Amino acid sequence: MRKANDKSLKEAIEQMLQVYKLKRKYDETSVVANWPQLVGTSVANRTKELFINNKKLFLRIESSVIKNELMSIRSQIIEKINGEAGTVLIEDIVFL
Repeated sequence: MRKANDKSLKEAIEQMLQVYKLKRKYDETSVVANWPQLVGTSVANRTKELFINNKKLFLRIESSVIKNELMSIRSQIIEKINGEAGTVLIEDIVFL
């Protein structure tokens, strides 16, 4: 039986991330780590560089065809990332 002030481990970790202002960095790292699940392995395999800075996702894609495809679905990618993060993590995608 839980006491009123008891927290689950998940709740405690999330609170700690908020308190120490690590949540954004954790979420950004999660995007990079889960890139293949977000866009598929064929796109992930052609992604040469991927990082987040100032709410912008920077991508270097080696295939111009895939790069153009990603440009056309840019808003859907942003929506998916932000939806999974539960916050506005990405506002724009910049292709390098």
